[in-house]
Amino acid sequence: MREQQARQATREVASPGEPPPLINWSQVRSIAVSLNRESSLEGADRDGLHAYYRELVERAVPLVAAYTGDELPGTLDRVYAFDRVDWIDANIDGFKDMFKPLEALNPLGEQRGPRTISLLWGGLNQTVLSAEIGFLLGYLARRVLGQYDLALLGREPLTGGKLYFVQPNITSVERALRLPGEDFRLWLTLHEVTHAFEFESHPWLRQHLNGMIERYFEFLSQDIEHLKRGMDGLRAFWDRARSREGTNGSWIELVMTPEQRALFNQMQATMSVVEGYSNHVMNAVGKDLIPSYEVIARRFERRQRQRTPAEHLFARLTGLDIKMEQYRQGEAFVNHVVRERGHDFARRLWEGPWMLPTMDEIRNPDRWIERVSTAQHPAPL
Repeated sequence: MREQQARQATREVASPGEPPPLINWSQVRSIAVSLNRESSLEGADRDGLHAYYRELVERAVPLVAAYTGDELPGTLDRVYAFDRVDWIDANIDGFKDMFKPLEALNPLGEQRGPRTISLLWGGLNQTVLSAEIGFLLGYLARRVLGQYDLALLGREPLTGGKLYFVQPNITSVERALRLPGEDFRLWLTLHEVTHAFEFESHPWLRQHLNGMIERYFEFLSQDIEHLKRGMDGLRAFWDRARSREGTNGSWIELVMTPEQRALFNQMQATMSVVEGYSNHVMNAVGKDLIPSYEVIARRFERRQRQRTPAEHLFARLTGLDIKMEQYRQGEAFVNHVVRERGHDFARRLWEGPWMLPTMDEIRNPDRWIERVSTAQHPAPL
């Protein structure tokens, strides 16, 4: 698999006379892999771990089904144990799909003279952008424990996602936090299996996310057109940021238009509740099932909050700190709704996109409860 990925990546070179691609995926992979060469799974270990995690998934599926009241349309049989390089290779294709709309807008292909390109893109050339994505993938490969891989932006019908378990990272956390491996891995499996239930039992959720992502790239194409106008375009971004001075929000939101911010918040709210609900199910099922649940939950929460200064800086620069905070808010939202109105009421989240909370409702769950309680018929957010 790795050799095939590497060969495919090296072919991504522009033909003579064509503009260079915006992202050099060979460089992306090389950088990400270089940060993770020390972790690898041998063939015999890999085969045994594949079977081991499939058994854990088979054990978790009826437990999640019993709690959520949902059923899977198929079986979860595409379950794999990965090392970090496996995870990088599996996710590069997804990153490529996400960046295809940007390639279509590639400003390096504009024939407006080298001075314009130099002014507009300066350090944001192919090498720098590829390096940034490579470092991001390399960093994430060291942090991800498990993943439900659903092909977003894919046009084919949803037939089921894949479940990955990144064994070197799981082992590292178990050793660092002194966790009982069997219990911790079942706890983690409950979370990832819940993601499968969210998307496969409710196909509209994937379509909803795809629609938001496509709209996001439409907005991005408008911003790239701004950049092509040189200093006038850059001044538009500066004006946006100045208009947001003194308001709450990340640096990413500062340069957004009101329409972009509304879409950004909607996307963040959706992902917050997706992650928050998975955490809720993992803990609700796990506390009655796993003997060492209290120890695992307490130590893992501490691990999530205790990061090095370098990790904090990286998270702020990449926007990952926004995601982690909103995932915590998503879990608090679901927990509050279940505590106040019960799990059956909280399950109304999955009736359709009109039932998803806004970021304001995630921060103030009683507002969502009131809206859903009084709703007479579906209405888009």
